[in-house]
Amino acid sequence: MQTILGAGGAIGTELAKSLSKYTGNVKLVSRNPKKVNQSDILFPADITNPTLVNKAVQGSAVVYLTAGFAYKISVWKQTWPDVMDSVIEACLANNSKLVFFDNMYCYSADHLNPMTENTPYGPVSEKGKVRAAIAENLNNAVRQRGLQALIARSADFFGPGLSVSFLTETVLKPLSQGKTANVLMSDSCRHSFTYTPDAGKATALLGNTPDAYGQTWHLPTAPNPLTGKQWVELAAGELGVKPKYRVNGKLMIQLLGLFIPAMKETVEMLYQYDRDYVFSSEKFDSRFSFTPTSYIDGLRQIVRLDYKK
Repeated sequence: MQTILGAGGAIGTELAKSLSKYTGNVKLVSRNPKKVNQSDILFPADITNPTLVNKAVQGSAVVYLTAGFAYKISVWKQTWPDVMDSVIEACLANNSKLVFFDNMYCYSADHLNPMTENTPYGPVSEKGKVRAAIAENLNNAVRQRGLQALIARSADFFGPGLSVSFLTETVLKPLSQGKTANVLMSDSCRHSFTYTPDAGKATALLGNTPDAYGQTWHLPTAPNPLTGKQWVELAAGELGVKPKYRVNGKLMIQLLGLFIPAMKETVEMLYQYDRDYVFSSEKFDSRFSFTPTSYIDGLRQIVRLDYKK
């Protein structure tokens, strides 16, 4: 049995597809899980409840924590530490391996080009401090309590079928509607994106590779990321529209945050957009002979599946 805590999101769904290669017993755990593979086992549960987490984990050889909570620092501070604690305890009690799907918020703002598995922690945002703390909690359980676990870390997402993503909201959706795309802070800084189908395949592969445990892995992400201007031009070309865009500075984003809660939560993350953000997956790509999906191929799939129906 392999169990996904936080099934149904962008990564949970791609992961479930990929796990069918390794096992016919995949358990999907969320408030309202839906089958991805015909043989999936559905386990409705609120994973903020430690008792339900323990019940969900029972019988699992591998547990994948891919949960996503509301993009609000108040929610993250209240929820993430307790969830990580309960998942660690459940995995230890049930002798289950743990794969934690993480982001790069924990890294120092001064070390974003390139980011590797050895990039130092040094979060400048409140959300980053939460992520650093829960990652360190997991690593301590590995070092001190014998937990078998690994961290699978990703850059920002892009991929087909994403209801919410930075690239979708700022570039693809407005351009597809004949509107002006939005670029945050600078149109000349490069920004890496991880293609979600690649992330799902890679996370499943890591979870089923015994010697991958006890390590952090960056999930496959195409090299040579594009600038904001290049992303707009590429997307406009595929959509068959003019590459219209505006660059929004911090003041404008703060003003928008007065009316748009998600934009308010973005303000503390703007350091990711005023400098090059280059995410390296060389360790994974070399170890598993994996070639990440290129940005143009990924974008063409998104446009074909989501915008040309």
